Amino acid sequence: MITRDAQIDIAQLLEEFSAVALLGPRQVGKTTLAETIATVINPDPLYLDLESPTDQAKLREPEAYFELHKGQLIILDEIQRVPELFAILRGVIDRRRRQGHRAGQFLILGSASLDVLKQASESLAGRIAYKELSGLTATEILASQTGDQNRLWLRGGFPDSFLANSDPASLRWRLNFISTYLERDVPQFGPRIPATTLRLLWTMLAHNQGAQINLAQLGASLGITIPTTKRYIDLLEDLLLIRHLRPWSGNVGKRLVKTPKVYIRDSGITHALLNLTDMDDLLGHPVVGASWEGFVVENLLSCLPVGVTPWFYRTSAGAEIDLVIERNRQQTYAIEIKRSLAPTLSKGFYLGCEDIGATRRFVVYPGTERYPIANAVTAISLAEMMQELRLIQ
Repeated sequence: MITRDAQIDIAQLLEEFSAVALLGPRQVGKTTLAETIATVINPDPLYLDLESPTDQAKLREPEAYFELHKGQLIILDEIQRVPELFAILRGVIDRRRRQGHRAGQFLILGSASLDVLKQASESLAGRIAYKELSGLTATEILASQTGDQNRLWLRGGFPDSFLANSDPASLRWRLNFISTYLERDVPQFGPRIPATTLRLLWTMLAHNQGAQINLAQLGASLGITIPTTKRYIDLLEDLLLIRHLRPWSGNVGKRLVKTPKVYIRDSGITHALLNLTDMDDLLGHPVVGASWEGFVVENLLSCLPVGVTPWFYRTSAGAEIDLVIERNRQQTYAIEIKRSLAPTLSKGFYLGCEDIGATRRFVVYPGTERYPIANAVTAISLAEMMQELRLIQ
């Protein structure tokens, strides 16, 4: 079993908050992690799957049910299916607080984004903490010795995909995952969306991994309007399947780009959409560089402390930094991402570092050795860069 880096954080939050929400896409390992944590901190946890009619029936009188199981950690899976529970949880938590029970009451799992859940959970302000669970990361698989970094990059971070018996078996799992999302999960989040259109959009995003998306061009290719295109992309983001990386927007007297980059968050899903089965397929495909960049970005962002903001930097004159990590305008990390084992940096990166006043400069590459490059830049492995970012204060 692979130990998840988030396990310690979630256990600590349960000691401090009455409820903790663990968010992540379906099949990313939320339930397994929740049950692992629950058995450690509570000898008799209770698990309810809110997509199960049987478990939903148990909550016809939720307050009475929760009272019956007072003292147990209750895990509520797929909470976005029953958003009205949030208002009831507030009353239950407040009553228990008055009785001296303040922490570790509910562990809530959801496969929709924080913004979606916040609309329903505002009444729990001060009573709930949030933690997002990404797919398996480079540091997790290296620590558990279950595979190498290239295998994680090819197959992505969904545990069933990563741990499949072969690359073709992994690809079949991901293709089925994509179909299930399009046919079952997407219709739960609003008006009917044609599965073929959304799949085509998803595939187009895979071909343009990490690019600044032109909504008008995408819409024209799909035969839909710009507002509809934006709604479809927002839906994929709400389902935690894609990520918008915003451009840095400080006052440097330069003409900065304003359009965000869009990444498919799981590299394995990117490769499945492009029908890339093994490393030979991937290394021979034009998406290889952008795919590596997206893989590194997602791994790095998975380990950022709360309150740390990620950006990218680009000017119309050509200055560019793949990833800017900023903490209270006091620490600024400039991170370039290169697939080469002998990375070289463009003039645009150095200009960008001067523009933003970068205090730390790195290039993340596929090797394992850490060594200095010109102009105070350090070449560093992905796993070591992740450890650096975890130390940000």
